[in-house]
This record gives sequence, structure tokens and C-alpha cells, in this order.
Amino acid sequence: MFIQSRAGLRLCAASMCAAMLAACATYVPQPIDPAAQSFSFESRRLDSAEARQALEDGLGRKAEPWPPALWRFPDLSLVAARFNPDVAVAIAERHSAEAGLIVAGQRPNPGLSTIIQKNQDAVSGTSPWTYGFTLDVPVETAGKRDHRIQQSRQLINAAAWREADIRWQVRSRVRAAMLAAYPTEATVTRLQASQEAFVAAMEKRLAAGYIARPDLTQTQLALNQTRLLLTEARKQQDEGRVRLAASIGVSNVALDEVTVDFSEFETLPAIDALPAPEARRQALLNRPDVLAALANYEASQIALQLEIAKQYPDFSIGPGYTWDQGAAKWSLGLSLALPLLNQNQGGIALAQAKREEMAATFASVQAKAIGEVEQAMTVYRHALQTYGTAQDILRQQKATERTARAAFTAGQIDRIEWLSASYQATAADKSRIDALVQAQNALGKLEDALRRPLAHDTSRPLGRVQAQGE
Repeated sequence: MFIQSRAGLRLCAASMCAAMLAACATYVPQPIDPAAQSFSFESRRLDSAEARQALEDGLGRKAEPWPPALWRFPDLSLVAARFNPDVAVAIAERHSAEAGLIVAGQRPNPGLSTIIQKNQDAVSGTSPWTYGFTLDVPVETAGKRDHRIQQSRQLINAAAWREADIRWQVRSRVRAAMLAAYPTEATVTRLQASQEAFVAAMEKRLAAGYIARPDLTQTQLALNQTRLLLTEARKQQDEGRVRLAASIGVSNVALDEVTVDFSEFETLPAIDALPAPEARRQALLNRPDVLAALANYEASQIALQLEIAKQYPDFSIGPGYTWDQGAAKWSLGLSLALPLLNQNQGGIALAQAKREEMAATFASVQAKAIGEVEQAMTVYRHALQTYGTAQDILRQQKATERTARAAFTAGQIDRIEWLSASYQATAADKSRIDALVQAQNALGKLEDALRRPLAHDTSRPLGRVQAQGE
């Protein structure tokens, strides 16, 4: 289409400006209200619709009955994946990486330049004005756009794997906090009651002249130590519940409104039930942090390809039109940057160094993962043996206590001997619980090293968010 007049030229320019303005996005402010954010956090409840939706999404089925009478570890970990702010940050980072794919795929916009000239020496009867415009159409070479897109997709993969790893870390924190809050108060209370009965019996013996004062003093000191143990147990349980609420992403009040079920931690998998070495190796290859490091390395490789491609200059095609004192003139220009002073050696060197850095990072992450698995396997093996020994001691002490009770009933031993046997049985039960918690912590470390649950867990397996364009 030929533009034969100044009016037509102005109309064309106005139309282009209107089209560009119509396509522009508008800014919508979203201020953060700290007070509202705090209120929203304090208002979260585990019986809310949002918590139910998180649980049902994770389980893949209806959460019935609702709310549950007892909150188990898998349930709390699924709700934590929705409420914990670290997960929200990881999701936002993935969204940022996905937005980078849009940026990478954009083609450069053409440019438009105009010219207006007036000829002061124009011949009489001829328009002194010259109007014109030139389009600048950039053309990328050497597949730079494709490299940017591939690099962006790898960065999306890395962000998705980091999100999966953050979700696992949140699950791990919930598990550790539950173990820290494991209820031992009832057992220690029984221990204190047994010791109090023992002291009372010793006081009667002292009054009757059967024992000396130092004997009673020793039992009183043991009672005070038991009272301190009960105080410490309550403190540890309260601190554990605070940690648990924080790891879930709710307030302490919200956690106090529900009953937490710890029965999930009463059993331990045997050593021969753990994954075989080959299965452990496969788990290491599929750890989210390892895969995130691998995706970052692949992105660095593509970044190097992009920098090498930048050695080849892009060029611009410039078609133009000029209305020169009544004469219509068309032109076609070509421009490019001449790689005379540098051939992008700096960008290539930086990309090569970055690739080496990402390779070293991947090797470090993988080596760390291998070391964690071997160490965790050793710790769990010894913790399981310790727990087995504690169980054997408890069985023996309970048998001794039953025998002592029968002997006391038959009048064969005195009350002191029976109370001593009862105290030893309760102390053995407390030692068993301590060994159980230690073994469960060791099992948690092994699960963290493999990034997979080893005990019974009904939650959905850890997955990866699919990257755009896959």
C-alpha cells in the first residue's frame, strides 16, 4: 500500500501508536499489610476448609470424618505443605522461573524512526516539506532464541526440583518436631509416684530405726532428680509442640485445639526391610536436590552455547518510505555490528567458568548425598540395636516386678523390695521410650538422605512439578 499524502502518513503513524498502547499491560498495586498478614496467620485452623482441601489433595480422596479425631504425622505433613511459608516461597520462585520462559521466547520488537525536513530553498510551487519513516526489523542469528528457551526450561526444572526438596524438608521438620514433642510425661509421672512411695516407705523404716539417715537421704535425692526429670519432660514436650506448630505453619493455639496421634512412631522397620544398596543408589540419583543441581548444570551448558552464538552478530533490515516534496521514495537498509574489537570472549569465558562452577556444585551435592546415606544407615543400625536392648531390659524388669509383687503378696519380701522392682521396671520403660525416639530420629535422618519415606506413610509420593513446554 502506497502512502501518497502527509495526511495518510500521519494516519498510519497514529494507527501504529494506538495499536501499541492497546496492547500494553497496566500496573495494579498490591501493597502488603503486615497486620492483616499476622491476623491471617493467627486465624489459621487445622479444621478449616483450606486444611481439609490440602489433606484431600495429598491423599487423593475425601477426608472423612472431618475433622479427624486424631491427627497423624502424614496428615500434618500434608497440611504443612500448604501452610508452611517456605513452600510458598519455593512455589513463587518456580513461577518466576516460568515467567522467564516467556521472556526467553520473546522476539525483539521492530523499531520505527520518522523524519521531517523543510527545504528553505524549495522551488516556488513545490512543497518544501519532506516526511518519511523507516522500520528497523531485527533478525537474531545462530539460534540464540532457541538457546534462551532451552536454558529457561532447565531453570524451570531446577526450580521445580528445589520446590520438591523444600516440600520434603518441611515434612522432615514436622517429623522431627513430633518426635521432640513425643509424650513421656505419663511415664515420668509414674516414675515419680513410684519413687515417692519408695521414700515414704524408707521414712517409716527410719522412724522404726531400721535404717540410718544417709539411706533416706539417698532416696530423697533420687526423688528430687525424678522431679527434675518430670519438669524437663514437660518442658521438652511444650517446646516440641511449639516447633511442630511452626513447622506446620499455624499458631500454637491452633495446634492446642487438636489431638496429635504419635502411634505412627511406635514401630521401626528392620534393617533387612530397608532398601537394598542398588535401590539406595537409585534413590540418590533421584534426590530432588541432586536433580536440581543437574538441571542448573544443564542450564549453564546452554548458557555457554548462547554466548558462543553471540559471536555471530545479529542484523537489522530497514525498509523505509519518504514523501519528498511530492515524490514518494522507498528504501531498504541493512545494518549489523561488526565483530572487530571483540568476539564475545568475555561472555564465553564467564559462561565457561559458570559451567565449571555448576559441575563442581553438582559433584558436591551428590557426594554429600552419598555420605549422608552411609552415615545414616550406620547410625540407624546402632540405634535399632540399642532399642532392641532396651526392649529386652524392659521385659526382664517387668518379669522381675511381677515376681516381686507375687512374693510381696505372699509375704516373702518386704514392701521396699517390691517398690524397688516396680521403680526399676518404670525406669526401664522410660529408657525404652528414649531409645525409641533416638531410633526414630535416626530413621528420619535416613529418610532425609534418601528423600523417601521408609516407615508406613499414606501420603502421596513426592513428585516434581512439570515444567512448561515438556
